[in-house]
Amino acid sequence: LGAERVIALGRHTARTDIARRFGATDVVAERGEAALAAVRELTRGEGAHSVIEAVGTEQSMRTALGIVRDGGSIGYVGVPHGSATGVDLGVMFGRNIALRGGVAPVRTYIPELLPDVLDGTIDPSPVFDRSIGLDEVPVGYKEMDERTALKVLITP
Repeated sequence: LGAERVIALGRHTARTDIARRFGATDVVAERGEAALAAVRELTRGEGAHSVIEAVGTEQSMRTALGIVRDGGSIGYVGVPHGSATGVDLGVMFGRNIALRGGVAPVRTYIPELLPDVLDGTIDPSPVFDRSIGLDEVPVGYKEMDERTALKVLITP
């Protein structure tokens, strides 16, 4: 994607190993102020150009705001948990931070990505650690919720 440095935040080795496999150059396992300090150190005090918030909690959004540089952008794809957002519009305005989010229009990308998956250019398999049939979908969701499965592949 052209990024020289990709910093993944996470404490679960199974997930951070996948992040590295897909291009993360650094992993920050700390949370809160320690995470902010670690990212600032990795970016020479500037913060990240772009941040993807994929968790959906108030704290994860606060972390995103804390690690993005002035003039940077945050994309959020984490489904919000409740009404507390962690977003301070005054801070965002003053630091000129762009915020975009919502449900990803995945069907839009099928014509571009599916041929790459089918011919082996892109291998999404590292993300899936469990395969289930259609009749097991509720079990698959439960396992992902309980973090006993990372991502579940549904097979016919």
